[in-house]
Amino acid sequence: MPRIYLSVPHMGGNEERYVGEAFASNWLSTVGPNLEAFERAFADRLGRPAVALGSGTAAMHLGLRLLGVGPGDEVLVSDLTFVASVNPIRYLGATPAFVDSDPETWMMSPALLAEALEERARRGQRPKAVVVVHLYGQCADLDPILAACRRHDVPVLEDAAEALGATYKGRPAGAFGAVAAFSFNGNKIITTTGGGMLVAERQEQVDRARFWSTQAREPGLAYSHLDMGYNYRLSNVLAGIGRGQLEVLEERVRQRRAVAFRYRDGFADLPGLTLMPQAPYGLHTNWLSCFLVDRAALGVSRDQLIAALAAEDVEARPVWKPMHLQPLYRDCACSGGAVSAGLFERGICLPSSSSLSEADQERVIRIIRAAAGRAKGR
Repeated sequence: MPRIYLSVPHMGGNEERYVGEAFASNWLSTVGPNLEAFERAFADRLGRPAVALGSGTAAMHLGLRLLGVGPGDEVLVSDLTFVASVNPIRYLGATPAFVDSDPETWMMSPALLAEALEERARRGQRPKAVVVVHLYGQCADLDPILAACRRHDVPVLEDAAEALGATYKGRPAGAFGAVAAFSFNGNKIITTTGGGMLVAERQEQVDRARFWSTQAREPGLAYSHLDMGYNYRLSNVLAGIGRGQLEVLEERVRQRRAVAFRYRDGFADLPGLTLMPQAPYGLHTNWLSCFLVDRAALGVSRDQLIAALAAEDVEARPVWKPMHLQPLYRDCACSGGAVSAGLFERGICLPSSSSLSEADQERVIRIIRAAAGRAKGR
């Protein structure tokens, strides 16, 4: 049987045409019509100006720099996330501090964030920024998070790397904070094979980030530099893939959600497998289909399920290992941590590709049901 992967690219039809146009016109570098069209279409979707970059991590880095993060600063960030949400804080010489999850959403806890901000206000040590992560295709509960940050005049960066297509109270993920970062890595809901996008409230912020992303070269004939820059710009070729992918985003969201709900229905009579919460305040894309495993009820642990799937050439993963448990960040402050640690201990991500066939998904379901049945002696 062919291997079933966790999340693979899924082309829509026009990507090859746009890439072909780039080759035919010889616009192969970090300028060209595809870049302009991709940024324009993305900005129209978000209602904010946008700049296309080489990765979501680059977008995080430049977004934090736009917020003035620098050496000696502290940045509060979601504890349950991928390390790319946090590393750019260290790139800039700042220190991350982590905020635990809300068990009802898996996102940053608004209550714990408010407490952390109040505590720092009493000490006279206001953090430079808050990074709120929209996880696995679902938005954090932004209203109380933004309200707490406004009270303390702390800007918010939305890490929407996993949440393109998600909404919060009718508005798209990434349209709320001062800046927001998206990823188009090969495993995301749409891809440029590797790439990212930074959006911001103001055009001048995006223009500044675009300047930084091309080595901060000053205008003029000579190569003159007054500011630190980076080689972060997306290529016109990859932007062509992004244009085609963005055209089918709504379809990909429907397909990912259908995968998640087929799993939910396929496990409906199995005690001990619970789909990630679908928060009532917005649309969850279910970029990855994530479940919590109750070993006592199901009879097998999360790791035993992953092993059973691996034995049948099916890829599955734990949910993210919280940042406060990472050796790299063991010395950083954390507000709470028990919820995110529990989600990591019990959470599993199942194959979720938008191109996943129903037959392959039934194969995944059968393996899991068989593993649970063997454990119960059935």
